[in-house]
Amino acid sequence: MAEYLPILLFLAVALLLSVAFVFLPIGVSRLTGAHKPTVAKLSEYECGFPAFEDSRSQFDVRFYLVAILFIIFDLEAAFLFPWAVSLEQIGWAGWLTMMVFLFELVIGLIYAWKVGALDWE
Repeated sequence: MAEYLPILLFLAVALLLSVAFVFLPIGVSRLTGAHKPTVAKLSEYECGFPAFEDSRSQFDVRFYLVAILFIIFDLEAAFLFPWAVSLEQIGWAGWLTMMVFLFELVIGLIYAWKVGALDWE
């Protein structure tokens, strides 16, 4: 049981700090008077002007498509950095594997471009 003491101590300190970071600012704001809700503070506010539509309205599917394409090509960049750092150790096999990966992503980008997924009206 003694070997688990550092882990339990770590968990206790983490729990104490997380509770402090969550509830301490709330308590301080209540005590200092920063929490004074008014009609203006409780109203909806979006992009610099009041909301003019129902917040539960459907979005156009293009928003989701652009978001998915962004995630895909953002992951490409995330894979390129460790590959570039370790290129000297992985040799030609790693280089060839990354070229295949990039080729597949370029084919996907060309396809998305051709079908008009990147066009915006």
